[in-house]
Amino acid sequence: MDLSALQHLLSQSAGRRVVCVGDLMVDRFVYGEVTRLSPEAPIPVLARSRELVMLGAAGNVARNVAALGGDVALVGVIGGDAEGHEASRLVGEEPRVEGYLINDPERPTTLKTRFVSGNQQLLRVDMEASRPVSPAVEQRLVRTIKDAVDGAGVILISDYGKGVVTDAVIAACLQAAKAAGGQVVVDSKARSFARYGAVDIIKPNALELAHATDLPTDTDAQIETALAHALGLWEAKAILVTRASKGISLAVRGEAVRHFPTVPREVFDASGAGDTTLAALGLALASEASIEAAIAFAQLASGVAVGKAGTSMVSPEELVEATISAHMAPAEAKVATAQRMAEEVARWRARGLRVGFTNGCFDILHKGHVAYLAQARAWCDRLIVGLNSDDSVRALKGEGRPINDLESRALVLAGLGSVDLVAPFDEPTPLKLIEAARPDVLIKGADYTEDEVVGGDLVKSWGGEVRLAEIVEGYSTTAAIARMSRKAEA
Repeated sequence: MDLSALQHLLSQSAGRRVVCVGDLMVDRFVYGEVTRLSPEAPIPVLARSRELVMLGAAGNVARNVAALGGDVALVGVIGGDAEGHEASRLVGEEPRVEGYLINDPERPTTLKTRFVSGNQQLLRVDMEASRPVSPAVEQRLVRTIKDAVDGAGVILISDYGKGVVTDAVIAACLQAAKAAGGQVVVDSKARSFARYGAVDIIKPNALELAHATDLPTDTDAQIETALAHALGLWEAKAILVTRASKGISLAVRGEAVRHFPTVPREVFDASGAGDTTLAALGLALASEASIEAAIAFAQLASGVAVGKAGTSMVSPEELVEATISAHMAPAEAKVATAQRMAEEVARWRARGLRVGFTNGCFDILHKGHVAYLAQARAWCDRLIVGLNSDDSVRALKGEGRPINDLESRALVLAGLGSVDLVAPFDEPTPLKLIEAARPDVLIKGADYTEDEVVGGDLVKSWGGEVRLAEIVEGYSTTAAIARMSRKAEA
């Protein structure tokens, strides 16, 4: 998807109403560090450091739609327990999500608690009931769907098999969508998709399609055979298969299967990518985009999502930045905002890489700079250069500086093999960038003393170090400018 098409779709989708129906969960993540085994049993002891709670399943789809700029009606069931109150609170904190939550005191709110050390999930504990909701709750769901669908272009069904998506609920979604002139898209963990009837799109992944058809789904040809078989089994108007790095394949009744390759991206965390795909696809369809545009939008959004840590939301700004970056030359792609810098650092750390940080104006790049940056890079696996903006340079060096503008300075730095990322900043010092990057080693020139290095105490506080790089004598930007002035006068 090119930038103009993306910006048009984002403007069209802002404020569009989407209904999310299905199993609502609370996801709790308990993070900590494991340094020893328990003396009571051969199991790790997790020293808890923090906890994160968020909406999961249909709730995560709703959050994704809202993050992309849509308005959401979330229809689901909660229990009369503490987790139900927590789910209600989380929904209330989402400004673009309207909760249509039905309280069923006879069943627990689905809760999934994950214990994580580093990037390794140690254990997941589930509290749930997988039985169908009672007839009384089912009828309340049916009435609620009719109320929630007003003004919506799409109903997204998230069926995790916990009992909310009954046959009556599916029928209510189909009837409500027909009355509203909208579409129904299903994302299901079920073994069979036959019971969803004539929905507009069913969205399994390749493994789910293989399980449902008992056919292999590794190659394009196998996917085509499985999709043809699936259309014979199910009444759905179309089947869209997500295939991770192999892209998306689409089968529409009466048409040949089409394959949509995806742009290769570094995968940091794939959790929640399916929900992001469903949300982006649904929002685009609610905006009356073509299926081709909706798929491109969904691929872009999921591609950004897998590059982030945890079950992360994706914003329109991130989609725009990703689209611009995809069309950049390699050097341009190294120039990053503070937010993208932090995300890159998270990916590097997940791979066990040592992160270094240095900063400067780098107005006229010379031999001394190149030697300095090469030495800095030798002390780390990845080197970030904080670069003063034009206004920041002017405030430090006076009028007439910088000689080269920010874009020129950033691209020249980014072209060096010793530099992995360039992060511009407007402030007099790079302290905010240092706080965001949390480098393992902070580097400045040997013309400083260690106690003079901005952010040095901060880096040491989290176990990092400050190092001073040698300065090549006889080379400096000030001296270069002076030489140019003398030649101009001569």
